[in-house]
Amino acid sequence: MKSYLLHLGRLLLSSVILFLVVITVLFFLLELAPGDPVQSLVGDVPISPEFRAQITAAYGLDLPAWQRYFAYIANVLTGNLGYSFGTNNEPVLDLILSRAGNTLALAVPAFILSTVGGIILGSIAARTRRRWLDAGISGVAVGLFSVPSFWFGMLLIMVFSLTLGWFPTQGKAPYGESGIALPYLVLPVITMATSELAYKTRIMRSSMIESLGQDFIDTARSKGLNPRRVLWGHALPNALLPMVTVAGYSLGFIFAGSTLVESVFGWPGMGLLFVDAINSQNNMVVLGVAIVLTVTIIIVNFLTDIVYGLVDPRLRARFTRKAGAPA
Repeated sequence: MKSYLLHLGRLLLSSVILFLVVITVLFFLLELAPGDPVQSLVGDVPISPEFRAQITAAYGLDLPAWQRYFAYIANVLTGNLGYSFGTNNEPVLDLILSRAGNTLALAVPAFILSTVGGIILGSIAARTRRRWLDAGISGVAVGLFSVPSFWFGMLLIMVFSLTLGWFPTQGKAPYGESGIALPYLVLPVITMATSELAYKTRIMRSSMIESLGQDFIDTARSKGLNPRRVLWGHALPNALLPMVTVAGYSLGFIFAGSTLVESVFGWPGMGLLFVDAINSQNNMVVLGVAIVLTVTIIIVNFLTDIVYGLVDPRLRARFTRKAGAPA
């Protein structure tokens, strides 16, 4: 238990260091970015030097960068992500939370679809005796993984929205209605899940082939067990161990990739908020969204490491080995 707690402590410390590094890099990259945030705030209208000085002082832009950096770090650690320049001084955290539900509405179904689909297709590709089926699944997986998500999303819009007219192209519900309508959800979820589905299929295929070659599988077959029971009851649990790590990390990639998908489909989530903030040079919102996504990914990866340590007997044995026992 002591070794496992030390392991968790190292994971937590590395996560905190990574979090601080991300904030630091993003803050100073935005400082070096070209453009005038004051002009972006007021729009394409001329302003007097007095008004510019007033706005600059109000948002603390007249302070040196290092002072604003340490002030921002202190605010972030207390949960204050600042205020948005262009939305009537709305708190950045409130603005992000108002969009977080829409992003989760895409990310969660995409994660489930890609994980379950990847396990099933990868297992079929590894077990099938039809070489053409294995080659077809593997080839399609490689092809879909190589396709950029924004291009695939636009292709789906051209085929299923503009040509067939089955699904809408933009937004999350008909004009004037609140909530999320199912037809608006289909294409963005498919787009977000496709590349992860292809990647998980390849990983699962390799893991299943390795699992099917183990001695305990030969023992199960020698007992006369049904091939399906051997595959799903004996080989699958062992082959799922690598998928625990892959699935955890893929959730972070899904959140990070939501920016492009939401931009293509006009989905009002955190990704679209991030793009709009970049275009308007609303640095506080850019930093806020990046921080929320970073924290989410770090938490998911931290929990993934914990779960993997619990389900993998090799890691459990390493942490529970008695003192003086051979490694």
